[in-house]
Order: sequence, then structure tokens, then C-alpha cells
Amino acid sequence: MTHAAGPAGRDQRPGGSRARAVLESAEIRRALTRIAHEILERTSGAGDVVLLGIPTRGVPLAHRLAERLEQVEGRPVPAGSLDITMYRDDLRLRPARALGHTEVPTAGIDDKIVVLVDDVLYSGRTVRAALDALGDIGRPRAVQLAVLIDRGHRELPIRPDYVGKNLPTSQREMVRVLLTEVDGEDAVLLGTKLEGS
Repeated sequence: MTHAAGPAGRDQRPGGSRARAVLESAEIRRALTRIAHEILERTSGAGDVVLLGIPTRGVPLAHRLAERLEQVEGRPVPAGSLDITMYRDDLRLRPARALGHTEVPTAGIDDKIVVLVDDVLYSGRTVRAALDALGDIGRPRAVQLAVLIDRGHRELPIRPDYVGKNLPTSQREMVRVLLTEVDGEDAVLLGTKLEGS
């Protein structure tokens, strides 16, 4: 993906917004490796861990974490996806959305430590929807949250267990995570919201 360079190290990204990279590919890789090690430490080797990514970008992040956990422990760690579309509290306020795919590993989630994985934690409403969706598919022993970026501005009492980067932002700013699996490149961009967006 090509982006025209802008003034003072800024990029002109698709959609016309000005954004600067706050994490590049190598930094994302290091953050995910650190999160994987923290998961191993907190769960005593991840033997009962199931990673569930929240679409869209939480799913490839969950699979990347599963790969890192397997590299360290020498055994696979199940990873899947959890669609939250029908659990969102803004369904009636936004245009209709296509239903995503929930893929739960064969062993299920009952009595497991489920780590929900998402790209950006903001208001907490996506995570609340994920907790509701999770309750409909099983009863985990514990639920933890891993996010690549925590940008603050919580509207609900939700706190991540694992964070790649705390990124203080203003309400006027937007955080955009790009992942190779979805966008063709790895980067985290911070920009200003355009008028009317």
C-alpha cells in the first residue's frame, strides 16, 4: 500500500486523513511477543488458554499470539474468532452490518481461560459485547483481555490484562491499526478525525 508523504513526517493515508505512524512492523512484533510472554507467566504456561479474536483485526492478532505461545511452549494454543455484531449496543444507530464468523476451537471454552484479543481498546463497548457473546457459547473459568493499543476514554469499567502500547489520545484523534493479513502492511497510525466523520 503506497501513501504520499506529507509535511513533518506525516503520511497522507487513504480517506484523506493525515496520520503519523506510532508503531511500525518491528514494534508491533515486539509488543505481541511481550504480550505472549505475559500470558504464559499469568496462566502458568497457557495449558488451558483459548484465544478468541474480535473481528476484524483481533482475529489475526489472536493467531499471531497463538503462534508465539506455541514457539515458546512447544504445543499448540487454540485460537478462534468471536463475532459480536448482534451484541453491539449501537445496532439501531448504525447502518446494517454483515454478520461475522464465530469460530470456537474444537475443545470449546468451558472451564478454560479465554483471552479476548482486539486491536484497539477505546470506550469498552466492544469488549462488553464480546463478554455477552461469550456467555452464549460457554462458561469459561476466567476471561482476560489482550489489546494491541489502549487509547483511553473508557465509558465502561473495563480494563485490559495485556497491553501492547498505552497511547494517550484526544477525542478528536483516531487510531488505525493496519495488519498485513487485512491491510497488506503492519502499522499503527494516529491521526485527526476529518470533519463530519
